[in-house]
Amino acid sequence: MMRFSRTCGVVAATLSLLSLEVAQAQSQRPPVVGARPVQSGAVVAPRPSVIAPDLSAVQFTPDQVDVLRAVLGDAYSHGFALTAFSPDRAIALYMSDDAPSRAAGQAQLVSLTLAYARAVRTGRLPISAFKTEWGLRPAAYDPTPEFVAAVQQGRLAEWLETLPPPYTGYQTLRTGLATYREIAAKGGWLPIAAGPALKEGATDARVVALEARLAVEDPTVAVDAAPVFDEALTQAVQRAQKRFGLNPNGIVDKATLAALNIPVERRIDQIVANMERWRWLPQTLPAERIQVNVAAAILSVFHHDTPTLTMRAVTGRPGDETPMLSSMIHSIVLNPPWNVPQSIASKELWPKERASPGYLARNDFIVIPTEGGGSRLQQKAGPLAALGKVKFDFNNPYGVYLHDTPSRSRFDSFSRLASHGCVRLQKPIELVNEVMRDDPTWTPEKVNETLASGETVRAKLPQQIAVYLLYWTAYVTPDGQVNFRQDPYGWDRDLVQRIAAL
Repeated sequence: MMRFSRTCGVVAATLSLLSLEVAQAQSQRPPVVGARPVQSGAVVAPRPSVIAPDLSAVQFTPDQVDVLRAVLGDAYSHGFALTAFSPDRAIALYMSDDAPSRAAGQAQLVSLTLAYARAVRTGRLPISAFKTEWGLRPAAYDPTPEFVAAVQQGRLAEWLETLPPPYTGYQTLRTGLATYREIAAKGGWLPIAAGPALKEGATDARVVALEARLAVEDPTVAVDAAPVFDEALTQAVQRAQKRFGLNPNGIVDKATLAALNIPVERRIDQIVANMERWRWLPQTLPAERIQVNVAAAILSVFHHDTPTLTMRAVTGRPGDETPMLSSMIHSIVLNPPWNVPQSIASKELWPKERASPGYLARNDFIVIPTEGGGSRLQQKAGPLAALGKVKFDFNNPYGVYLHDTPSRSRFDSFSRLASHGCVRLQKPIELVNEVMRDDPTWTPEKVNETLASGETVRAKLPQQIAVYLLYWTAYVTPDGQVNFRQDPYGWDRDLVQRIAAL
């Protein structure tokens, strides 16, 4: 895989406690805590064999045909095209009195079922069509052995139920997809005309359009068609702004207007794209893990699959995207120096030195000779260090990590895509103490003492913890509302287009 050097630079922000709703919306706990329940009489697939299962020997019972009619016919609810896995023609052939037609129908039903199983379990996009930055890849999956066993054991319906992602986030998006498709079927919503910002007290004619637009997604909005921006409408705007991840000031500014004017079809695409990305995750996530929603720039720590710590983050700006990936955090560097990637040094730092001689020295950069007569830049650990006081290391081909920052202002912003690709943390020391909680050596006091010394020390975690960098632009909060975020990297659009091109 292509190796990137995206080590992050500067900027970040003041402490602020966030609601756990966003984190809860992205947990894996649906019907069960931690994973899908093990059902009694579950399908037992045969052990892997060099001999492929004989699909020609598969014979469906009438009840199994009815199951396939229902499940394949409902594939649309999982975000697939209406006729993608339609079994009607295959079943019609299968029900024929003509033996060749019946055999053809049987073969088509088998093919459709296997194709559906692959698509709903691991997604439709072949690995060859993934962007390099989409480092979170589904595991290879061959449904054939499980399928044959399910048919033979009379457990086809139960097996089919285990195929979709076993996550609350996926299941609630499926419900949200139905809601937004229903909105689209009723005509969607009309765009609100451009104009000055709208706020409480306005009597602009656009207020009527605003009220009607908000009511489409928010059933609590009372539509009275009066062109007066009152307190109730302010509250409705604030609710919408929270769903869009905007500053909930109750004012319809340019950003709010742009979010309201995104067509319903685009929102449906976002939901479908996010459902597809849920299929890239393993069937069970570690109960102890760290998740970063790159698009929303929020980090959540899960303990026993329950979010226990959330914080704002700063993630990669467009052009310096934070990749999707999964890895294991193995160590923390206290008082880390910054080994500057050549790309950042040549494009950003050396030009500053030429424009203002002494810039590098004033900012604690040193030039280190390399083999072959070259050189590289390193910023020494200290109060000016771009990585702040701590860095969390995990293996990945992109050269990204989680880290502190001396610049805190960006965390106050609702737009926090500003890094070179790494993830800057609002509460880095709290995260250190969280992942070191079971280490008798690295107590909070020991951490503080080491940080105060200024000495660079690598501390291994007592137990490595999983980290997931994910890209969620649509999710459902516990109140049942679908929340949308901007698609800053264009990955929703790209994914939908790549699937459509298959």
